[in-house]
Amino acid sequence: MTVMDQLRAMEIFVEVARQRSFSAAARRLGLSRAMVSKHILQLEEKLNVRLLHRSTREVSLTDAGQAYLAPCDAAVRQAQEAARIVTQTGDTLAGPLRIQAPSSFGVTWLADALARFSQPHPQLRPLLHVDDALLDPIAHGFDLTIRVGGIPDSRALAIRPLAPCRAVLCASPDYLHAHGTPAVPEELRHHRCLHFSHLTDGTAWHFERSGERRTVHVDAAFTSNNGLVLHQAALQGSGIVYSTTFLAWRALQAGTLVAVLPDWQLPLNHLSALYPASGRPSPKVRKLIDFLVDEYQPVPPWDVALGAAAATPAASPVSFGDE
Repeated sequence: MTVMDQLRAMEIFVEVARQRSFSAAARRLGLSRAMVSKHILQLEEKLNVRLLHRSTREVSLTDAGQAYLAPCDAAVRQAQEAARIVTQTGDTLAGPLRIQAPSSFGVTWLADALARFSQPHPQLRPLLHVDDALLDPIAHGFDLTIRVGGIPDSRALAIRPLAPCRAVLCASPDYLHAHGTPAVPEELRHHRCLHFSHLTDGTAWHFERSGERRTVHVDAAFTSNNGLVLHQAALQGSGIVYSTTFLAWRALQAGTLVAVLPDWQLPLNHLSALYPASGRPSPKVRKLIDFLVDEYQPVPPWDVALGAAAATPAASPVSFGDE
């Protein structure tokens, strides 16, 4: 087993330990399950110790594996950082770049931006994981996490704002024709409301207008943890959706969705980039963040399209989590 082979096996071991699964680690690393198993076996033979307990349900660390994990992870990170310093000079970017983003933003905006960012760097290998859960970026091994609200209070993470994330209530013209258009927030209690389950205040929807604040506890007729699901339901006339302008802008422009209570402001969130605070960010991460800042600031293109640049933010933010 060469030094390079051992380093690769160590990297795979760390991922298997993190995922508690050979199959999940294989998917994350872009390898076959058989190849992952082969590397682990070779590493165990090299060390002459069993690192993992295997069962049909899960993988767990042996005592030796538990003792080996932390120094192994540290060695892998040091080797990766050394490789970055040597190989990523100038404008050349290479190797894996693990990114996590909420589903709705990942599909509607980030996938396109990431493809354009990667084109000049054929050796770069982006791995985009879209997930609406508030995943721990460090525990899951992401180089960069894009999040809407839900910013953790953690010294282990550095945060850079990317763009405002404006909330909007909207519904299809057919729904409003059949059920009427609410004139004040309290009338939402009599409507079918499509609710995003990651809102930190639950079904309490907050509004502000000219310093006046109101909160309405809506009766959620349709709930999902995915903004794209709710967007499609609204287009089909299922009710009034609590959405974001980055997701709803095209439908609002086309008239397939109509803004509801547009003179009342909903709380303002922000799109942010999160990355490990220990050490300097790698050139890949730093340049991708700079690229996204150029894409979305000072006013993101979806708000430019809607003419929302001059909108005044509400005073009390509420988190979308990862929509």
